[in-house]
Amino acid sequence: MPKAVNVRVTTMDAELEFAIQPSTTGKQLFDQVVKTIGLREVWYFGLQYVDSKDYQTWLKLDKKVLSQDVKKENPLQFKFRGKFFPEDVSEELIQEITQKLFFLQVKESILNDEVYCPPETAVLLASYSVQGKFGDYDKDIHRPGYLLCERLLPQRVVEQHKLSKEQWEERIQVWHEEHSGTLKEDAMLEYLKIAQDLEMYGVNYSDIKNKKGSDLRLGVDALGLNIYEKDDTLTPKIGFPWSEIRNISFNDKKFTIKPIDKKSPDFVFYAPRLRINKRILQLCMGNHELYMRRRKPDTIEVQQMKAQAKEEKQHRQEERERLDREKKRREAVEREKEKMEQEKRDLMMKLYNFEQKTKETERELQEQFQRACTLEQERRRAEEDAARLEVDRQAALLAKEQLAREAEREKKSQEQLAAELAMHTAMITQLEDARNRKAEEALAWQQRATEAQNDLIKTKEELQNVMREPTPPPPPPAYDPHQDNNSENEDNSSMNSVDLQEEDINDHRKEEDRMTESDKNDRLKKQLKELTSELAQSRDDSRNTRNDLLHSENQRCGRDKYKTLKQIRQGNTKQRIDEFESL
Repeated sequence: MPKAVNVRVTTMDAELEFAIQPSTTGKQLFDQVVKTIGLREVWYFGLQYVDSKDYQTWLKLDKKVLSQDVKKENPLQFKFRGKFFPEDVSEELIQEITQKLFFLQVKESILNDEVYCPPETAVLLASYSVQGKFGDYDKDIHRPGYLLCERLLPQRVVEQHKLSKEQWEERIQVWHEEHSGTLKEDAMLEYLKIAQDLEMYGVNYSDIKNKKGSDLRLGVDALGLNIYEKDDTLTPKIGFPWSEIRNISFNDKKFTIKPIDKKSPDFVFYAPRLRINKRILQLCMGNHELYMRRRKPDTIEVQQMKAQAKEEKQHRQEERERLDREKKRREAVEREKEKMEQEKRDLMMKLYNFEQKTKETERELQEQFQRACTLEQERRRAEEDAARLEVDRQAALLAKEQLAREAEREKKSQEQLAAELAMHTAMITQLEDARNRKAEEALAWQQRATEAQNDLIKTKEELQNVMREPTPPPPPPAYDPHQDNNSENEDNSSMNSVDLQEEDINDHRKEEDRMTESDKNDRLKKQLKELTSELAQSRDDSRNTRNDLLHSENQRCGRDKYKTLKQIRQGNTKQRIDEFESL
């Protein structure tokens, strides 16, 4: 029995391991994968591998796996990826698994800058990505830093703005809050609805040349073929819808497209390698088939899938409503429980306060009782003291009366003594006055005696002189020794005082009149406008890339993906082929 070969298939969110036989075809492996992940919208997807020359290649389903140029590894490595993209994700993607796989793949392309996304759109898409992963914003769960480890923005956008990781998180968180109530799967779909309007969304580019040898690019997508200049992958110059093409073929490096309009020449271009033409042919076939299928009534299988998806969505909606009701009921119960708990806490607090107050009152009563006892003791002592004092008072009164009587007696004695004293004092005064008078009289008599003695002596002398000499003239009058002269002196003094201070036309080219999601949704348009204004304040224009400049020019000219598409398809097929040849 042939030895089995190990195979690893990596989807956007899982790794699958299989063991295949050498005879296993690409379709058998592909069917194993889609069965394992539960995918029914298989027409969008394919298995991708790296060949021996390191080129990314799609596995051919009609050939054996081991007969194809898969790089020899153990296990063999494959990627399960979207190969063809829907025109309108909201109308075409039916299963949630399909939506999720496209969401993850488109998100990766934007973050890797394989699909150009302007900064304001990148931030808004990041907020939907966060809603798709975390659900509704809850400040109690989503603490600051909950997005720091998440890869949400293209590195180009981060480098073009002078914002820290925390500031980016803050801006994305604000928009995350805006999406409250949006289901995770709906957030992913909203992401895709915005992303599908990006110019590079779902486009497979290949380098080509026209007959002149000009370097150009061919873009193959769900709506047709577009021609780009070499250095501008945002703005196609010429477009050919799938409805205008009737045949595609290649011969070595030459690729030929035959228009439905037989008057038009063939559309011919040249690829640098044969493998590129093979890849372009596969992409053209698959996209053209899906383009035509969309414009036909749904097959029974698709109708069944849509009905099942609608039923599942309805069931999920009912389940969500039931869960919402249950959540609200639980929240009401929780609120009531919290209210009761709060009331319980309040009552416990009141009880505690009451107990504390009771204890305080008991302490106060005890203190008052003690004070009353003390006061009673003091009262008794005071009464005893008052009794003693009363006895003392009575005794004092008696003593006072005795003293009063004695004082009266003493007063009388003192008065008598005073009278006698006054009498004796008067007598003493009289005697002293008499003594003084006698002394004065004695003095006077003594003076007179002295004077008489002196007069006697003088008389004796005069008699002697008279007897010896003539009589002299009478003597001059005597000098009065008691005469006195007094003078008064006056004193002079001075004083000083000082004060000090968008539709459906029911034809093959309805996409040309399509509107972008932002044109259809005023709320989205407003959000993008606010983000543009907010980010402009921190933007470093010196770090703008060529795609930034091209996008700004398209905006300035009022162009978007679908307006440009309509413009580049103007004129008949021949005119556009001639224009391609002249590039």
